[in-house]
Amino acid sequence: MAKKIVKDVINANGYEIGIYTEDFENEFISLTDIARYKSDAPHDVLKNWLRSRETIEFLGLWESMHNPNFKQVEFDLFRMNAGLNSFTMSPQKWIEGVNAVGMVSKAGRYGGTYAHSDIAFEFASWVSAEFKLYIIKDYKRLKSDENSRLSLSWNLNREISKLNYKIHTDAIKDNLIPPELTPAQIGFTYASEADLLNVALFGMTAKQWRDANPDKKGNIRDYSDINHLLVLANMESYNAILIEQGKPQSERLQILRNTSVSQLTAIAKISIEEIKKLK
Repeated sequence: MAKKIVKDVINANGYEIGIYTEDFENEFISLTDIARYKSDAPHDVLKNWLRSRETIEFLGLWESMHNPNFKQVEFDLFRMNAGLNSFTMSPQKWIEGVNAVGMVSKAGRYGGTYAHSDIAFEFASWVSAEFKLYIIKDYKRLKSDENSRLSLSWNLNREISKLNYKIHTDAIKDNLIPPELTPAQIGFTYASEADLLNVALFGMTAKQWRDANPDKKGNIRDYSDINHLLVLANMESYNAILIEQGKPQSERLQILRNTSVSQLTAIAKISIEEIKKLK
């Protein structure tokens, strides 16, 4: 669980609580920052929470649901001794003992103990029910702001794709549609070229996607993420160039498939590099 970045900060009634993420979906919230609400010795607060049998059982259940490499035998030993006066537990001991993925200890500028949001909210309940509500309130605000930004970016890329699609269809009209074609044949040519891009980028035709998703309205492109929409826009322009060069569809499919894989990989690497810069 390395390579976390600071994504944002929750402001819970004046207390700042850091958030880390490695995939922008599974977020890790600072338990150390939450514990400071209760004491100036947050590490001691965490150790007291971890001594409880209820805590150990909750953490074990979470790991068993999300961690295929969870060490069940070691967990059973912890659970058997939890709650006894002689039982002690620390975040590092828990992480190393059961190979936990729901909790991480981090050194450096943003050091401390972080846990998946599921676990962090459970810890916040133990610290203070009132404080937990403040945390959830600002956390929801952050998620709402994030969804708005993502929606704006998605719509922008969708519009760019539509503009490039006009370039694409013009190239089809000027190079692939002779005057003698019937309206049905013309429609088939446009659909065939659209599916060329679908297969190259998504690995399936529009009909195959509809058959696999009968409950969804629209088309495969309406459900695409930002990265795929960006690559789609590039491929529409590129296919227009290949059409003008007179390359047959079979050759264009192979070229576009290789291009889509290369560009998606490059975008992913760019994202990783940006994450490293933020660390």
